[in-house]
Amino acid sequence: MKRVLIIEDERSIAELQRDYLEINGFSVEMEQQGDVGLARAIKEDFDFIILDLMLPKVDGFEICRQIRLTKDIPILMITAKIEDIDIIRGLGLGADDYMTKPFSPSEMVARVKAHLARYERLAGLGVRNQDRISVRGLTIDKASRRVFLNEQEINLTTKEFELLAYLAANLDIVLGKDAIFEKVWGMNAVGDVATVTVHIGKIREKIETDPASPQYIETIWGVGYRFIA
Repeated sequence: MKRVLIIEDERSIAELQRDYLEINGFSVEMEQQGDVGLARAIKEDFDFIILDLMLPKVDGFEICRQIRLTKDIPILMITAKIEDIDIIRGLGLGADDYMTKPFSPSEMVARVKAHLARYERLAGLGVRNQDRISVRGLTIDKASRRVFLNEQEINLTTKEFELLAYLAANLDIVLGKDAIFEKVWGMNAVGDVATVTVHIGKIREKIETDPASPQYIETIWGVGYRFIA
């Protein structure tokens, strides 16, 4: 049975989500405080996170960011806001999808099922969290830190390899530049997110047939990048 964690401070909404999910065979836990929800999301094994943005203690943006630094599970963002910038920010931090309040509980369940199926399909293809990631002729061997394109080895710098491996391990997930910089370079690194853009350009020159029309690393304008399945 799949375990779902709902982090939502409005109890009536959380209970409605729980009821619809349980009817559809899910095991559901609920938390109303952002800090408690974050701790459980990181420490426990959940298959799906439903995350409200406006939460006490720690907001949904920070929760999403921290989950993405350590775990690769689907995150559905729930927001009362409809501003594009909030949606873009949430997706840029690693959320897989979003819904705005009020929403249809049946549609929510359908989205949960769809994202779980997608994650399982990708896992079945051996492209998530593996020592060796292969996508359309591009192979990234984490153990040997080598990259091959159509069986020809591609020479990457240390940071280029780490950046490419991080993007590929989060296949089809939009990753914000800030999150990428923090993950690959570290919080105390000297520089800024422009470094990410520069390194993406260098990687594209080495792995893309046409860097201007990339088939592997897609730019999500105003947010960051996504490695295309």
